Amino acid sequence: MADTNYSGKTILITGGAQGIGFGMAQAFAAAGGNVVIADSDEEAGEQAVKSLKKLQLEVLFIPCDVSKEQEVEELMQRVEEKYGQLNALINNAGIADPFMGSLDALDMAEFDQVLSVNLRGPLLCAKYALPLLKKAKHPVILNISSTRAFMSEPNTFAYTASKGGLEALTHSLAVSLSKEGVRVNAIAPGWIETGGWQKEDAGQAPQHTKQDQEQHLVGRVGMPADIAEAALFLCSEKAGFITGQSLTIDGGMTVKMIYV
Repeated sequence: MADTNYSGKTILITGGAQGIGFGMAQAFAAAGGNVVIADSDEEAGEQAVKSLKKLQLEVLFIPCDVSKEQEVEELMQRVEEKYGQLNALINNAGIADPFMGSLDALDMAEFDQVLSVNLRGPLLCAKYALPLLKKAKHPVILNISSTRAFMSEPNTFAYTASKGGLEALTHSLAVSLSKEGVRVNAIAPGWIETGGWQKEDAGQAPQHTKQDQEQHLVGRVGMPADIAEAALFLCSEKAGFITGQSLTIDGGMTVKMIYV
């Protein structure tokens, strides 16, 4: 992992029980941080704690649905009671399946739910985390977006809209919170293999074809550690001159010109 020391620092990762969130939780805990995992899946959260404990890493799990304001407020209260302040808020929680079916059959309740978790959730977390962030030196908010904020497959309306909104929210928060000393950035992952980073009944061994690998300029599919490395840097004082930015991490996939 990056040569970054998080000893004595508190990092809250929403959606931290599985996938990219779990990879980041492991990285920050290994770097000495006080890691708090917030997740709506309690089974996954408990398994994440056990898995990291086997690696001699301690994390705190707090159940939370980030789309519900009261639960977010209570989450921040518990973080304050335990640690007193917050050095980094990582907004990673999200409904990940981008496909919804055709526009004429669009379920608006489903659309609203995706935006509620993927976009409203990060705003709620930022709102209620702000008092805790202001107590820390060099506080950071890091939003986990997606390359789907900039490009689309058919019928991905809600996910794409939510991630595009999160990109805009990132620079809006960066400007709005600059006087509070809070830096705000985003990471936009491309294809990140998370099959092996799920809870026990959902985990899958990664299986990638040669075509899967070669469509990336670096010759492989991404892993949670690729995002975690960048998160360690962006949440550190080493990135102190970076705010309002979005870092695409996709193995070079989105810079390729494709002709059909």
